[in-house]
Amino acid sequence: MREIVLDTETTGFDPETGDRIVEIGGVELYNHIATGRTYHQYINPERPMPQEAFEVHGLGDDFLRDKPKFAQIGQEFLDFVGDAVLVIHNASFDMKFLNAELRWMGLPQLPMSQSLDTLAIARKRFPGAPATLDALCRRFNIDNSSRTLHGALLDSEILAEVYLELIGGRQPDLVLTRRSTGGDQGDDNWRPRPRPTPLPSRLTEAERTAHDAFVDKLGDDPLWRRG
Repeated sequence: MREIVLDTETTGFDPETGDRIVEIGGVELYNHIATGRTYHQYINPERPMPQEAFEVHGLGDDFLRDKPKFAQIGQEFLDFVGDAVLVIHNASFDMKFLNAELRWMGLPQLPMSQSLDTLAIARKRFPGAPATLDALCRRFNIDNSSRTLHGALLDSEILAEVYLELIGGRQPDLVLTRRSTGGDQGDDNWRPRPRPTPLPSRLTEAERTAHDAFVDKLGDDPLWRRG
């Protein structure tokens, strides 16, 4: 199962009043294991960056001026996402912005059924407790010390770790590389590989002997002797 842990940064709270996306970050998981493939894009919002948004994201007009507009990267973003489940903290917010941008381009919109809201999962698991990303990092002892400003790729990397804890714990071999690589990185056909050396049997000699004696009593062609 392919999932994209996704985050966006915006100029404000409502695309219908003129707010736009300024950054998208995504981390690809396959069967709940990070593949190392990421998507990261800064976007020119085609409007001034409000001071309060600048203070949260650290992205100013000068920095964003030469970045591509959403219309230039929208199809590339859809191609990266494909039919993957979108794991988002407060999914309705990000999906609202993404679908507004896609609608303005005349591109297919992303159905809400394609998203999975980690905020809703956290509130269900820990009713009444704080469910912000920072609060969940504290609960699960996840290091978010580098999160001094909101950044889409960093937040999606942190959210990937939080998500895996919310659904039952991180895989022991999970490695989330914190680097800003483009959407063309990685292998579309990546799959978790089998162990190069099988794990040794934990069956003791006494258990093996007892099992053989039991099978001997089952007739001439028991299932355990075939193959």
